[in-house]
Amino acid sequence: MTATRGKRCSWVSIDNPLMLQYHDREWGVPVHDDRKHFEFLVLEAAQAGLSWSIVLKKREGYRRAFSQFDPQKVSRYTKARVQKLVADPAIIRNRMKIESAVRNARAFLAIQDEFGSFDAYCWRFVDGCPRLNRWKTMTRIPATSRESDAFSKDLKRRGFSFVGSTVVYAHMQAVGMVNDHLVDCFRYREIQRLE
Repeated sequence: MTATRGKRCSWVSIDNPLMLQYHDREWGVPVHDDRKHFEFLVLEAAQAGLSWSIVLKKREGYRRAFSQFDPQKVSRYTKARVQKLVADPAIIRNRMKIESAVRNARAFLAIQDEFGSFDAYCWRFVDGCPRLNRWKTMTRIPATSRESDAFSKDLKRRGFSFVGSTVVYAHMQAVGMVNDHLVDCFRYREIQRLE
């Protein structure tokens, strides 16, 4: 699927196989799996202030370090486990971001209890239907939206951290709540058909 298929979004470098694969297979595909939602929340929080390329390089390390992104297991991490993760070179060793992932796992479970799934909760912010944008250039793509503002505010109210509107908008893009592929990107129409 990563073979040349036509034009791609300009942020994708064909010299970076991880970014290429992420763009061509994952970014913008509607997600309805809670573990995948939790994975992206952890990774996007880890990215804050860094490049997505760095996070993708460490993704396998994150999978191992964070119990395959099982929020039940992560919610039970102790201070000793956090300390061990701070020393793990396979992930971004930022104590605040690691502690945030543990707190967010607990808040994630509370949302699952209340709504039946995190998926049911988060898709409400776009009325259950992906937002289809029609951007022609990268400079037009916003960093936030009204929906990401509301989603972020609600997550913070529920005890999440590292979930500012920009991080939440990145989550919405990743899990297909918004299709921000450029209109001339081959994935734009492919994603549109998945919606």
